[in-house]
Amino acid sequence: MRRRVSAPGIRLLVSLLFLFCFSRNLHAEEFRYGLDQIDAGQYTELKGKRVGLITNAAAISRSGEPGYRVLQNRGVDLKFLMAPEHGFSLDREAGKTVGNSSIAGTLKVYSLYGASRKPDAALLNRIDVLVFDLQDAGVRCYTYISTMKLAMEACRDAGITFMVLDRPDPISPIPAGGFMLEPSLESFVGAAEIPFIHGMTTGEIAVWLQKRLYPKLPLKVVQMQGYSHGKFADELPGFRFRSPSPNIRDFETLLLYPATVMLEATLVSEGRGTDAPFRMFGAPFIDAGSLKCEIDRYHLPGVDLHVATFTPGSSKFAGTRCNGLRLTVTDRRLFDPFRSATAILLSLQKLYPEKIGLNSNATFFDQLAGTSGYRIMILKQRPIGEILDAARGQVQAFEAASSGRFLYP
Repeated sequence: MRRRVSAPGIRLLVSLLFLFCFSRNLHAEEFRYGLDQIDAGQYTELKGKRVGLITNAAAISRSGEPGYRVLQNRGVDLKFLMAPEHGFSLDREAGKTVGNSSIAGTLKVYSLYGASRKPDAALLNRIDVLVFDLQDAGVRCYTYISTMKLAMEACRDAGITFMVLDRPDPISPIPAGGFMLEPSLESFVGAAEIPFIHGMTTGEIAVWLQKRLYPKLPLKVVQMQGYSHGKFADELPGFRFRSPSPNIRDFETLLLYPATVMLEATLVSEGRGTDAPFRMFGAPFIDAGSLKCEIDRYHLPGVDLHVATFTPGSSKFAGTRCNGLRLTVTDRRLFDPFRSATAILLSLQKLYPEKIGLNSNATFFDQLAGTSGYRIMILKQRPIGEILDAARGQVQAFEAASSGRFLYP
């Protein structure tokens, strides 16, 4: 004989099921940086060790506390800091050398963007572990990856441990894209043979580099909690955006950076010296209306283009009025930065072949792109589908050969 469940009983069961599911979701959504894992006492391998830290002012905890203070408050014997391009305070423009400094006159900060970009062996002899905690931008040419690679090499040579406090790839839901780096074009704006838009966290890149290049390096990655590659960083509860470099001032700029950064190697302004670097581009010789009509032919998904004029206060065309376009991301999950970059470059080359200077700074452009083939296809005005297919083939080959590269779902 079946027993009937009363209406109050059903309501109670539904309520309990809801509370159970809700509590599980709350737990699943809790996010912590690798730094927060140290702060929570979840990782004790720094206890009793002499430690150096590669970091800058953007490397903060969920509560907004600087990373070096978190380590000091946990009793870590922190001997010194090292700072990458832009310096610890993030007040040096791209390409400008950075000198040594100190914090509060006591904690020394050694530059990794001065006379040398590789940690000094004499300094590494003073420590047992070199910790890396920097926020990457998700794009190969962003130089913090290059700094990490050189630091890993130096730690291998010194026989000390390298530890990564992991942070999100901020644009991870955007599929890997662009061309792979050709070994002959390795430089400080392209040091790892990964796609232009790589889709990995710094910890994942470190593991990939160790397996490929530094198998004898003692490597530790303090993983994040509650991280998923399916979310943009600003969708993670507890994520704090802080500008990782002077010209990436908000999250939308992070999204647009891979679409406009290659303009650095042309005679077109990428918006440096304005209030919207990497969010607009132009030059005095551009007819903005004609350029917009040309780019609109590509029907770029997830992004709108608007006619804009601006006068840079520094960098290219400082003090000169420029005509160009401003980009606005309308749907970040449809937006394809590499497709947009390709459409922009094809259109500029078609309309202004003698003025945009693709060949005048060819080496730098090829280093950013990872190959000379991309520039040659732009110069020859190859169909955009052909260019995207060529890049996609390289990315697919990388993904097939590196299927175990992820540490997170």
